[in-house]
Amino acid sequence: MSPPEEHRAIVVGVDPDPSQRMAVAWAADEAARRRVPLYLVHAEGVPTGGYRKSEVRPSWEEWNQALHEAGEHVLREAVAFAEERQPGVEISGLLAEGAPAWVLRDHSHDATAVVVGFQHLGRVKEVFSPASVALPLMAHARCPVVVVPEPEHIALRPHFVVGVDGSAHSAAAVDAAFQEAALHGAALRAVLVLEQGGPYGPLDTRATVQECRRLLAETVAGRAATYPEVELGQDVVVGHPVEELAKASAQALGLVVGTRGRGGFTGMLLGSVSQGVLHHAHCPVIAVPSPHAPAA
Repeated sequence: MSPPEEHRAIVVGVDPDPSQRMAVAWAADEAARRRVPLYLVHAEGVPTGGYRKSEVRPSWEEWNQALHEAGEHVLREAVAFAEERQPGVEISGLLAEGAPAWVLRDHSHDATAVVVGFQHLGRVKEVFSPASVALPLMAHARCPVVVVPEPEHIALRPHFVVGVDGSAHSAAAVDAAFQEAALHGAALRAVLVLEQGGPYGPLDTRATVQECRRLLAETVAGRAATYPEVELGQDVVVGHPVEELAKASAQALGLVVGTRGRGGFTGMLLGSVSQGVLHHAHCPVIAVPSPHAPAA
């Protein structure tokens, strides 16, 4: 049985590079705001090559032991960093074997959110490299995934941005966005992007714009009543969804988007808004799965 949602931990994937700590910092701060435990996970993967043909390779046991010791060192340093940043949070760590994306996916079933860092690897590597974590995790996680870029992002005005398109996916994102804004004492800007040739038809009629404004207002109406302390702004803009949402994220604390979730690599959000904003957003991206998304 899963623990009650209010007691579920924030899970954060630990990067082996000690200079990459923004994800751990974001996760520790979020755990403090929500008053939930913080669970640091470092997935050490499997031993890889790197020896010349003339060199005598160590045994599998020696190789695996060296990898394990290095992983324990990485995890200890990350836990110490989190404890120093948020001493009031219950913090624990796990050293796991396996591909980081799939280890974190398994932990997403009982988590409030899974937090990871992000570095641009190039399109091919981000899809097929075992070093890629954010994309497959966004596609398969059962809770919100927060992707925190390096270096630190500074928001001049405390607010969140949420993308709305009238679907169940964006409705789940709106719920999460209101909650985040309330936790941070921040405002919220809900954005619906009209794209030429998109699902709303021609854009040269005032009726289309008015219909989208009505849809946007209906989507946020109930949530606004639940969170009266959150200052809400609503915008219907014309353009490409990725470009407009990325532009809106420039001074935000976070950009919240819904994800459809896919069952395999062939449909893994390729070309979607979720993947696009991951590349172009200027702040952390919070990807929220639909509550009706199929289990991975």
